[in-house]
Amino acid sequence: MIKNVVLDMGNVLLDFNPDYILDLFCSSEEEKDIINRELFNGPEWQLGDKGEIKDKDRYDLVKARVPVKYHEALKKCADRWDICMDPLEGAEEFCRYVKDSGYKIFVLSNASDLFYKYFPKFLPLDFFDGVFVSSDYLMLKPDIAIYRKFLNEYGLKAEECLFIDDREANVKGAETAGMNTFCFKGDYAKIRELLDSRK
Repeated sequence: MIKNVVLDMGNVLLDFNPDYILDLFCSSEEEKDIINRELFNGPEWQLGDKGEIKDKDRYDLVKARVPVKYHEALKKCADRWDICMDPLEGAEEFCRYVKDSGYKIFVLSNASDLFYKYFPKFLPLDFFDGVFVSSDYLMLKPDIAIYRKFLNEYGLKAEECLFIDDREANVKGAETAGMNTFCFKGDYAKIRELLDSRK
């Protein structure tokens, strides 16, 4: 029986969309490609999510790999990337449905320390029964250790949890930890159907 709904944050609740930031601050396709590769897909992104660097330090670490002429755009992207983190359509309504249906609701997200700036604009942290951010624990999905740590932190049984993530690798990690899973592709109605069928 499912008692707990565990939600990823990026592209499940909030729209993590680097293309929006690149279009806003870059003036050429080359500039976009380089900054996308070195900032959003460079090693520092995961280091931030793992808590090994702070979000504010990312620019200084990345800029050595980016031509000087693109540093201004890089700094804007590095400092202001979170402005893309708008709620997905239906996300708040889905969270309220989960809570109103009697389930406990949790967030389990790979995210840097900046999470605590942008996420509360979506819903207050205390709306959730628990918020588990990877950078606080120096670990990342899909490592099985993060799911086990999360379950232990809140005293949950894996088989009573439904974990929802947009990334297949993260879903498989949760499955390995014994959790029920759902790979999210933008349709909250399908999750509601699944939850209703498990009552």
